[in-house]
Amino acid sequence: MAKILKAKKVELTVGRIAKLKCEEGKTRTYLWCKEFKGFGVIATIAGSKSFIFQAKIYGKSARMTICDVNAKRIDDARKEARRLQALIDQGYDPRQVKANNKAAEQAATAAKKVQEAREIVTVGEAWKEYVTARKPLWSALHIRDHDKVMQTGGDTRKRSKKLTEPGSLATLAKIRLVDLTPELVTEWAKAEALIRPTRARLALRLLRAFLNWCGRHSTYKAIVTSNPAQNNDARESLGKAKVKHDVLQREQLPAWFDAVKQIQNQVISAYLQTLFLTGARREEIASLRWQDIDFQWNSLTINDKVEDFRIIPLTPYVANLLSTFPRRNEWVFSSPSAESGRLTDPSIAHRKACAIAGLDLTLHGLRRSFASLCEWIEMPAGIAAQIQGHKPQGVREQNYIRRPLDLLRVWHVKIESWILEQAGIEFEPAQAGLHIIKC
Repeated sequence: MAKILKAKKVELTVGRIAKLKCEEGKTRTYLWCKEFKGFGVIATIAGSKSFIFQAKIYGKSARMTICDVNAKRIDDARKEARRLQALIDQGYDPRQVKANNKAAEQAATAAKKVQEAREIVTVGEAWKEYVTARKPLWSALHIRDHDKVMQTGGDTRKRSKKLTEPGSLATLAKIRLVDLTPELVTEWAKAEALIRPTRARLALRLLRAFLNWCGRHSTYKAIVTSNPAQNNDARESLGKAKVKHDVLQREQLPAWFDAVKQIQNQVISAYLQTLFLTGARREEIASLRWQDIDFQWNSLTINDKVEDFRIIPLTPYVANLLSTFPRRNEWVFSSPSAESGRLTDPSIAHRKACAIAGLDLTLHGLRRSFASLCEWIEMPAGIAAQIQGHKPQGVREQNYIRRPLDLLRVWHVKIESWILEQAGIEFEPAQAGLHIIKC
């Protein structure tokens, strides 16, 4: 604590304060008021001048800055010093009083902010803040899902004259966050169940995660004290998702390959074949970069949903497809017309190809097909799961089995060869790295 310095006391005037300077060789110089003990002016080596008050608090000397000399008149600064002394006489520490007042002001400001948010913030406004905050942690597909469920609709489509439809959660966007109740969510679910139950089930899951985030938000947690989307009535209204059974049978392989190979866009055609022959997730293959492919050691590094990444074999037929691609940018499956520079929606081309082949198959059905066809060659389930990026099942798989890439390659090349054989595609990988395909 500062000690009360002994110095000549004078009558403080504007002129004396103006002439006051920090003495040479010192860091500060004081000018004390003779009319009121402890009140004075300090001049620092930096050139600043401030009114100060110095007194003993709980037996220890303390110095408090009142303000800059230009901020108050001398009489006003002296009144402030008397007020501080009065607090000390009453047994208070002025510094603690000031801190308490500041804390009270901050609490009042925060309460006002919460109240304002409670009165005006809508679900749509909070949703935008939520997406912005979480975007660095999400994949591009997950971000797109959040944008689509809340889109207002009415925008022009890129590939159709029809306008875009409102998202599943668009009807809730303008509702105040404080007014979102379980009953309101249930009504929304019943309405959506009549027109698009599958999309609505996804929207309900996204809404539930959003409201959980609101419950942790510094402002919104005072508004969302429970999760309105976490109620059985809404979930029951939308029903349970049906298990999908779309899968390529062995006898359907020739028709599927013939239709896919006829797609004029080489990138989409190769993407669909690669997606099928690796058994990977659609976004895992779509986001492949050239740096993820090792043509020398025949491996693919894939951004994994379960782990950070996984490495799988680059099989001969897939290597042949990718080796002929033009390297327009960093993406393997590039698209000059897409804003991201890479393939984003191959579903349309795939549906047309399936229609030609007389098949009903989704992109995820290709992943399901790979897993099912592996049974024909009696591939060990653990190897198929590791290639596809499924989470290891059981204590032994999780903690003891560590398969090298060469072991995965034995079985992956075997299933690729079997699929091509069943599809009627004659493929002969040459030793020099050239590949011959006969259809």
